[in-house]
Amino acid sequence: MSSPDAARGKLIVCAGMAVIDHVYRLAAFPAPGTKTRAQDFFSVLGGCAANAAIAVRRLGGRARVVAPLGGPAGRDLTGDNVVAKLEREQIDVAHVVRLDGAVSSRSSIFIADDGERTIVSYRDPTLELARPHDPVRAIAGADGVLADNRFPEFVLPIVRAAAAEGRIVVLDADKPMGLTDELLTLATHIVFSADGLRATAQTEDLVTALEVVAGHTDAFVAVTDGPREMQWLEQGSLHCLPAFAVEAVDTLAAGDVFHGAFALALAESVNPGGAMRFAAAAAAIKCSRIGGGAGAPDRAEVDAFLSARA
Repeated sequence: MSSPDAARGKLIVCAGMAVIDHVYRLAAFPAPGTKTRAQDFFSVLGGCAANAAIAVRRLGGRARVVAPLGGPAGRDLTGDNVVAKLEREQIDVAHVVRLDGAVSSRSSIFIADDGERTIVSYRDPTLELARPHDPVRAIAGADGVLADNRFPEFVLPIVRAAAAEGRIVVLDADKPMGLTDELLTLATHIVFSADGLRATAQTEDLVTALEVVAGHTDAFVAVTDGPREMQWLEQGSLHCLPAFAVEAVDTLAAGDVFHGAFALALAESVNPGGAMRFAAAAAAIKCSRIGGGAGAPDRAEVDAFLSARA
């Protein structure tokens, strides 16, 4: 899916989580109570909002991150590192919130040779108290807003402001939520993880779960399920799209890359089905390389990938 040059440079505001990921590569996950030696180690920017913003930038858009971090600057070094890495990717950090006395989130991630991963994360409960300083200014000039639901009370004012202005609002529903949750009712597009959708709708069948959620929102509702097909409801009809087959070496941040690409494509006036395909391609390429969100592809790579599979 190639977009005309005039459509490039759309601004996506990514609201939610930004962390530092400490990544260990292993031949296989160790058994409980045993020791193992990592094959490799690296530290990268992570978190749903930060990874999605990187994807948006790599794909030719502009990105702004609104996320709660520990502070103040100069004392919370993890938060300083997050901001520095975002700035290095040319992402707007003017609306990042630094909460004095809090510690920024971080994760330890273990990736096996088959590409699967286990994540151990720490999030300071104090960060739950953070709120955006000025939600209306935070979305100024935005062509779309992408919010994850890891800090629901933090992103809600951003989503409310975007909805009031009639903006595209994509919700990354990775974490289970209530069917009457305001985030669910305000979003224009919701993409669930399979586990998040099942827990939200309280049913194992994904099609039934989509129908349950669709009964509580007017939003476009979709679900991704790792290497299995994606499904979505559009105007009451079920649509399916197989995931692209790749040799996965690192699935870390694949969902975040998907959401960033999906939001950007929608902002470029691509129809939802086309946006799902574009996002699936971006996520597939990311899975084929090590590096978490830093493995997000650029626009030329995605265009070539899709052209080869037309």
